[in-house]
This record gives sequence, structure tokens and C-alpha cells, in this order.
Amino acid sequence: MVKGIECIIERELSFSKIAVRVLSVGEDYLIVLEGGDSPHIGGSVLAVPRPSLTGEGMSCTSSVINVSGHKDEELLRLLAEKKCMSSNRVTVCTGGFHKDGITGKQIKEVQRAAADIAESL
Repeated sequence: MVKGIECIIERELSFSKIAVRVLSVGEDYLIVLEGGDSPHIGGSVLAVPRPSLTGEGMSCTSSVINVSGHKDEELLRLLAEKKCMSSNRVTVCTGGFHKDGITGKQIKEVQRAAADIAESL
């Protein structure tokens, strides 16, 4: 059973908005990313915590499902892995960001916003 929303983080971009919702599901986490003109599910990342192979700290093993033609994996993986490693809990991140005609500069802005959100999880 879903316990509830842990947090909602939104960032205003120069051309749009990105939003991330974190929900607790038992001891684990579900993260939903959405933004742009057409929020959607472009993929999902499952991150499972494990001890780092270096023997220091935590890491995770991730599995990815991409919807054909979508490029949301980078954002989803970043959010899932950061939350997984910081919480030592299984984490799933799903969703997508879409903006018609997005420029390279705007893509970088979305990536920076997602990285900022990931650090705050």
C-alpha cells in the first residue's frame, strides 16, 4: 500500500517547468518525473541498492525500460540512483519530459534542474 507523498519538488525553467514527486511504497520509493508540454511515461528505471564494489559505501544496480523513441533515461536514472543510494532502498523512477522543438541549450537546462532535484532528494 502506498504510504503517501514524501515530497514534491518543482523547478521553473526559462521555457517550461519540471516536477518530481516522491512517494513511499512500504520501505521503498516511487519517483514520478514530469514536465514540458507533454508529460508522459518515456521509460522507467529500477534501482536496487548494494554495497559498492570498491568496498566503500553504497551503490546500486539499475534496470531500464525505455519507450521506443524516447530519451528520458538519463533523467530517470539520475533520480532513481541518487535516491536509492542515499536511502538504501529499492527505488523506481518513471515519467518523462517533452518539449516540441527543444534546443540543445534547453536540454542542458532540464539536465541541470534534474541534477539539482536529485541532490535534494
